[in-house]
Amino acid sequence: MGTELVRGQNHPLPRTRLEILISAEVPVLAAAALGDEGGRVPDGDRIAHPGAAAPPGVEVPRAAAAAHRLAVDLGALPEAVHRVTVLLAMPEQPGADPRFGAIAAPRATVTDADGSEIARFTLTGLDAESAVVALELYRRQGGWKVRAVGQGYADGLPALLADLGLPRPREIAEAMWEAERPGEPEAVVPEARPAGGGPVDYTHPGRQASTADAASGEPPRPVAGDAAGWSMEERLYNQVWGMFEDLARATAAFRSATDFAAARLDRELDEVLADPRARIGGAGDAARQAAQAKHDELVGRAQAAHDRDLAQLMAEAEVVEPALPPAYAQWSSPVWQGHRMPTEPPQAVRLGDLHLPESALLRIPMLVRLPLERGLWVDSGATPADFADSVDRRRQALEVAVALAARLLAVHPVGEFALEVVDPAGAGAGPLGALTRTGALTGPPATGAAGVAQALEELTRRVDLVRMAISGGATEALPDGFDTARRLLIVNDFPQGFDDRALTRLRFLADEGPAAGVHLLLVADRADAEAYGPLLDPLWRSLMRLTPSPDDHFADPWVGHAWTFEPALPPPGSAVVQQVLGAVSAARIKGK
Repeated sequence: MGTELVRGQNHPLPRTRLEILISAEVPVLAAAALGDEGGRVPDGDRIAHPGAAAPPGVEVPRAAAAAHRLAVDLGALPEAVHRVTVLLAMPEQPGADPRFGAIAAPRATVTDADGSEIARFTLTGLDAESAVVALELYRRQGGWKVRAVGQGYADGLPALLADLGLPRPREIAEAMWEAERPGEPEAVVPEARPAGGGPVDYTHPGRQASTADAASGEPPRPVAGDAAGWSMEERLYNQVWGMFEDLARATAAFRSATDFAAARLDRELDEVLADPRARIGGAGDAARQAAQAKHDELVGRAQAAHDRDLAQLMAEAEVVEPALPPAYAQWSSPVWQGHRMPTEPPQAVRLGDLHLPESALLRIPMLVRLPLERGLWVDSGATPADFADSVDRRRQALEVAVALAARLLAVHPVGEFALEVVDPAGAGAGPLGALTRTGALTGPPATGAAGVAQALEELTRRVDLVRMAISGGATEALPDGFDTARRLLIVNDFPQGFDDRALTRLRFLADEGPAAGVHLLLVADRADAEAYGPLLDPLWRSLMRLTPSPDDHFADPWVGHAWTFEPALPPPGSAVVQQVLGAVSAARIKGK
C-alpha cells in the first residue's frame, strides 16, 4: 500500500509515468492545470480538460464521472511547467446539491504506470465548496513530488481558476463545462475502490473477472489474497486494510446522505411553518408529507447502497478470515492447531477487531506492522459502558496482554522474540501463569521496588548499547553472546512499585526502546497515576491504547469514524493459548 497523505503533506515520486485515480460518490469533472514555477497558469491552453486538446504529458477523462484515470508523463512536460494541479468540480444539475460537503469525501490515488500505489489522499473537511484542488505534482531539486492540497472553493470553478492566475476565469470555466460531453461514465478502475455510493469493486489488477461473473452482471466473487503484494501474507494484509477503507467510506457515504436528508427535511419543514397560512389546512399537511416522502426516499436509497456494499464486504470477510496466517488469525482459527514455529517473522500482527455501529456483524481485523513502532497500553480502568468491578477489569486487561504476548512469541522464529514481566505486587499471578508454567519468560516476573528497578536498569543498558552500535554502524561489535532477540516488557499494575528514577527509565524505554528492539506493553489504570499530574502525559500519548472490553476509541485517518475495538482473545474455556505456548517451549528446547 502507498503512503496515506494528510492535507499539506508531500511525498517523493519515484517514477515519471504516473496515473492519478479519482473516486467520488457522484460524477465530477476532473482536470489538470500546468503552471510555472510560481504555480501560475498563463492561459486556458494550459488546462487539460474534457473536450480540449491535451497538452503534452497529460491526459484527462472525456466526461464527468464518479471514477477517473488521469495519465501524467512528467518527462514529456514542457520545461516551463513546474507544477501540475489536479482539480475537481461538481456539475450543477437539477435536483442535485453541487457541493462536496453533501457527498462522501472523494479520494485521489497516485500510482505508477504498472498500477503500484505510491500515495493516496482522502479530501475530508469539505462543506460548501463545489470546486477543489486535490493534488499538486511539482518539481523540487531535480525531482518531482506530490502534495496533498484539498483546497476548496465555495464560489466554484471560476474562483479556483482565478486563484491559479488565469485571465478571464469565468469564461474559461464556462468553456470547460460546455466542452464536457455527457456520456457513459468511465469504468471504475480496479485500483480505485469507489466510495459508498456505488458497489465495491473487488477486482484485482492482475485478475480478470470470471466468465460467469461477467455473464451474470454480478460483482466478481471475492478471493482471499486478491490484492497487491509480493507474498500471500502481504496480499492478505493489503486486502484487510482495503476492506477497512471500503467500510469507512461506505459508512461515510451513508451517514452523509442521511444527515443531508435530515437537514433538508428540517429546512423544508421550517419553510412550511414560516408561512402562517400553511400551518393549518390541507396545503400545510401536503407540504409536510411531501418533505417527509423526499426524506424517506433519499434515506432508503442510501440504506440500499450501504446494504449492498456491506453484503459484498461480508462476502469478502467470509473468504479472507479462514485464509489468514497465525499472526493475523483469530484464536479460534484452525491454523493454531498443530502450530509450528515460523522461519521468518511476520510483517504484522492482529491486536483485535474493529467495527462500526451500522455494521456490527462485520469485524475487520486490526493489524499493526511489526516491529512495533509504539508501545501498547491495555487500559484496566473502568469505562461508562463497562460494568465489571475493578478486580475483574484488571484481570481481563492482563489476560489481553498475555494473549497478545503469546501471539507475538508464537509468530516469531525460535530465539528471535523474548518476554519479560514486571509485576511489583505479584497481583497478576493468575493470568501470568500461562507464561510462567510454559517457560515463556526469560526469568521469573520482577516483583517489589527492587525488582522493578533492576529489570528497568538492565533493559535501559541494553537499549543504550544497541543504540550506540547502530549509530556507530558497528552492530557486529556487540559483545559475544549478546542476545539479539527482541524484547517485550509487560508491566502490570503500573505505576505501583515505581519511583521517580524508575519512571524516567520507563519513559526512556517507551521512546527509545522500539528502535533498539525493546517494546513496552503496559497494563494500567490511568487513574492510579493521577498523583503524578501531567508528568506522565507524554507517556500515555506515546502508547497505543487497547481495552479489554469493546470500546469506540479508535478514529481512522480518512473520515474520522469512531471505531469500536475488541481485543483478540481465545474463546471462553479454550486452552489454545496454553497449547501454543507449549509448542513454543518445545520448539525452543529442541533448538538448543
